[in-house]
Amino acid sequence: MQIVVLLIAFGFVMFFARRNAPTRGCRWRADATGDRGALRKYNCVACGAEAFTSTKGPPNDCRSKLKTPKL
Repeated sequence: MQIVVLLIAFGFVMFFARRNAPTRGCRWRADATGDRGALRKYNCVACGAEAFTSTKGPPNDCRSKLKTPKL
């Protein structure tokens, strides 16, 4: 019985710990020199990704895994 309770508690802890995992490692900084009209440019100092957003504040998820096309 105690093992079952421990496993359930462990499951809850893991669920809440991983809930915001996609954004946990990114630290977005605004780059006003790269703004394009209504789009605001942000750079991540953790992974080096660049992102544009039209909403207030930085992006909600990490963009480091996205592939950019080669020109």
